[in-house]
Amino acid sequence: MEMLRRVILTAVGFLFLSACCASPMLAADDFSKPEELVAKATAVYKSFLGDPNMEWFRKNVKKAKGVFIVPQMLKAGFFIGGSGGSGALLAQDSKTGKWSYPAFYTMGSISFGLQVGADASEIILMVMSDKGLQAMLSTEFKLGGDATVAAGPVGATNKAQTADILAFGRSKGAFIGLSVEGAVIAPREKWNTEYYGKPVRPVDILVQQNVENSGADSLRQALP
Repeated sequence: MEMLRRVILTAVGFLFLSACCASPMLAADDFSKPEELVAKATAVYKSFLGDPNMEWFRKNVKKAKGVFIVPQMLKAGFFIGGSGGSGALLAQDSKTGKWSYPAFYTMGSISFGLQVGADASEIILMVMSDKGLQAMLSTEFKLGGDATVAAGPVGATNKAQTADILAFGRSKGAFIGLSVEGAVIAPREKWNTEYYGKPVRPVDILVQQNVENSGADSLRQALP
């Protein structure tokens, strides 16, 4: 019995390491350059604005403290599942209403169980509170732990759950019931440095707004 237990634990460990090392969704290598992510994030955001199911999103995005766009969240699993992607976060100055240039982050999670299949989703997180934005400024945080998260309302409803962050998602162009609680979000420091040509912190980009890159002007102009 002890030998069987060791064999099972060894097999599970091997599968876990293989998934982490080989799977692009766990490594979040969905885009090779930050410029590619910005271009795709712009297209996804504009597509959300034109989606009839996103009426509440469209009417209320101007109230958000920040908008985090993950244009390609990859998910797959075989015994050990995982999801991951890269995203761009823009924050709104509460006094002037001016939107910042993007800061880059990864978002991912690992789950265990009998699951087979693969999928890709488009996700936008609306940061609705100062607490939610402060969590995004940290070196790493977990959704649902450091900041509350809830699924964003669909359609024209005026009701929304009270949460620091509201999550909206689509898969293959259709709205999906979205659960991102437990996902870990962390800054992509190398991408932030590469995009702005010097070492910068998320707070420099999002709060102090003392850096810029004209490549993201189209995305910023699309925000309310």
